[in-house]
Amino acid sequence: MIDLRKERILITGGAGFLGTHLQHAMTKRGVPQNNLFTPRRTHYDLLYRPEVTQMYRNIQPTIVIHLAAEIGGIGANLKNPGKFFYTNMQMGLNMIEEARIHEVKKFIQIGTACSYPKFIPVPFDEANLWCGYPEETNAPYGIAKKALLTMLLAYRQQYELNGIYLIPANLYGPGDDFDLDTSHVIAAMIRKFSSNLNSVTLWGSGTVSREFLYVEDAAEGIILAIEQYDSPQPVNLGSGHEITIANLAGMIKLLTGSKATIIWDRSKPDGQPRRCLDITLAKYLFNFEAATSLEDGLKKTIKWYKKRKISA
Repeated sequence: MIDLRKERILITGGAGFLGTHLQHAMTKRGVPQNNLFTPRRTHYDLLYRPEVTQMYRNIQPTIVIHLAAEIGGIGANLKNPGKFFYTNMQMGLNMIEEARIHEVKKFIQIGTACSYPKFIPVPFDEANLWCGYPEETNAPYGIAKKALLTMLLAYRQQYELNGIYLIPANLYGPGDDFDLDTSHVIAAMIRKFSSNLNSVTLWGSGTVSREFLYVEDAAEGIILAIEQYDSPQPVNLGSGHEITIANLAGMIKLLTGSKATIIWDRSKPDGQPRRCLDITLAKYLFNFEAATSLEDGLKKTIKWYKKRKISA
């Protein structure tokens, strides 16, 4: 078992949504601040190999957690398929190759549930990851991430790089991205229902389902995997609970106190018909279970958003 307090830990995307919560969770675990490294893009651009090389040389990490990603909701995916494929692929290529060269003790790649095929049994079992093509709006991003899993498997086989691959459900929570151009569904709904509108327009039919994982639970799952898991098989991190987008909208409307009428814009895509992860492996391998219910997590997120909105 790895004692994180004794490691030099590099977190890419450490200033982002998940990265900020992961830093906080590690600090609570007793990791000294001077052992946590969260460089910004202004310091090292991960798209450029020489800068990644310099980052590894300067920091000398023993543990690398690669969170940095170009990501967004359905709208952002439709606008940026090429960009999302290239940037995620290129950053991962550079990060994993330099991890090999610098002989890091452990490399953690965060994947995405978007990598799963469009049509497979629900909940999604890790064994079915390769059983078809992803939902079209998510495919470039999802395939880039899945290619990095292939790279880690190959590097483990040839170079004995200890790389693990974790697949979180859709994340939400305080600090999420609430920009309507780039946000995911929960953040977008909270913003819309908190805006005192007479009506709120939402994409699609509302009939598709999703699973959501509170960001603090995700951070805990990542830490447990770093400490206890060393095998090549990808592992899901989720709550194990599925909800339709229509029911989610109703819940957020109620919790925000909104009186708005909900209008479903069926000219917009729904995305994947259903998405829920099988969480058996995470429980079995490193005893991870999400601690936060969707209702409690939404209440915390709405409270954070409204406080931030008032103070802004």
